[in-house]
Amino acid sequence: MSGKHLIAVGGSDAGIAAALRLNTPATDIDVTGRGLIVQNPGAITVDEQMRTTLPGVFAAGDCVVTHHRLLGQVWLPLGTTAHKQGRVAGENAVGGHREFAGSLGTQVVKVFDLVAARTGLRDQEARSAGHGWEPVIATTTTDDHKAYYPGATPITLSVTGDHTSGRLLGTQLIGRLGAEISQRVDTYAAALFNEMTVDQVSDLDLSYTPPLGSPWDAVQIAGQAWTATREAATPVPLQNTH
Repeated sequence: MSGKHLIAVGGSDAGIAAALRLNTPATDIDVTGRGLIVQNPGAITVDEQMRTTLPGVFAAGDCVVTHHRLLGQVWLPLGTTAHKQGRVAGENAVGGHREFAGSLGTQVVKVFDLVAARTGLRDQEARSAGHGWEPVIATTTTDDHKAYYPGATPITLSVTGDHTSGRLLGTQLIGRLGAEISQRVDTYAAALFNEMTVDQVSDLDLSYTPPLGSPWDAVQIAGQAWTATREAATPVPLQNTH
């Protein structure tokens, strides 16, 4: 099989490889006379301790399924995920008891002088996740720091949350290099990890200095815009005037 992965057997043997895609067949394969379960698109089934279906065999990285904190079991190959899974597999292979806490699909990419990032779910993904969420999405554009300080550039943020509970479900950001896009998506990732509501993001005690931000950071301004959108989408109950 190809893809970044680590397999540890009995705490002594390990194999590491790097490639762009899996080529493991999406069928059960037999290893040492016992079945190693492989799912579509060819990822090895593991539990949260990175144990495969074979006793004493651990697997991690791009070749295995990923526990997603919002979606359950998916295949989502990411370098950060592979490192965390590898640590879990390595510790458990030598007798430890660590569990993989799960992924949120947090990603960032630089394209020339633009940086785009995401974490969690978009509205379509949230709607089809099977949790009964009613996603509301709000998109806003605000400066990366106080406009009176030279060099301010716009950041566009889209926030997805559940209309009923207010729970934060995901966000996407895009802005210029130097607008701290990666740090801001990490703030959202931490909020998602802790199952915070969108409104609770406004209560976070975030740093501020005019060259780098605003008293209300861009992530909080976007959350406040989402709250306004949610309230506008909430039907006002009719009052009985009799």
